[in-house]
Amino acid sequence: MNIPESFELHIADGIAQIVLNRPEAFNALTFDVYRELTQCFSDLDAESTVRVVTLTGRGKAFCSGGDVRDIIGPLLNADERKLLHFTRMTCELVWRMRSCSKPVIACLNGVTAGAGAILAMASDFRIAADTARVAFLFVRVGLSGADMGACYILPKIVGLTKATELLMTGEFITAEEAYRIGFYNRVVSPEELSAAATTLAVQLAAGPARGLAVTKQQLNAETFPRLKEMLALEATAQARCMMHPDFKEGYNAFIEKRDPKFS
Repeated sequence: MNIPESFELHIADGIAQIVLNRPEAFNALTFDVYRELTQCFSDLDAESTVRVVTLTGRGKAFCSGGDVRDIIGPLLNADERKLLHFTRMTCELVWRMRSCSKPVIACLNGVTAGAGAILAMASDFRIAADTARVAFLFVRVGLSGADMGACYILPKIVGLTKATELLMTGEFITAEEAYRIGFYNRVVSPEELSAAATTLAVQLAAGPARGLAVTKQQLNAETFPRLKEMLALEATAQARCMMHPDFKEGYNAFIEKRDPKFS
């Protein structure tokens, strides 16, 4: 399989560990990370020696979302074709994670925001440190909550009422609240996080690979039967939002460290 250059990948004893390794940028995603993560999940799905996948971040954050300077800045002057290419690429990552036949465990070691919250959402399990606040930040930067399947998947995890609140306010919630509403499977201290995720990964790796794969397949079929279609719709919706002046205002406000003034 392809060896990624933009993050770490370790495979041992049937467990593939993906580690986002940009701690100085709170593991913000770049174009390269998006592309390589998508390819990595496709490769791991086909890798017979892998039975479970874990995903975590190095440092104080799990993932703070798309890198403001590497991604948001260049997209400000992109035309509709380029914007749609980008949003389709981000949605393809979610598709690869959900269609991967191996269980995916998100090991949330800290801030989980924007596209980082989506990575957690698209995983099968979410084990979090009690410092792992989560936010679907998109509306706070002038975009919509319809990003990477969030409007389709999140209500099925936490319910429509809470999903509406999270996607329309973009506010952070604590790990305790995320656990209470069913977004996190388990919350532990930061010191216990690695052991808790490893214990679950080892348990799943010892289970029946075929049985687990069929279980995930049926969960997808019965819970997200229109996932591919909804990802396509959200990609189009978000690309159009990126053409609105509010997107540039959100970027400028972030760079200038001020509150945005949306139209």
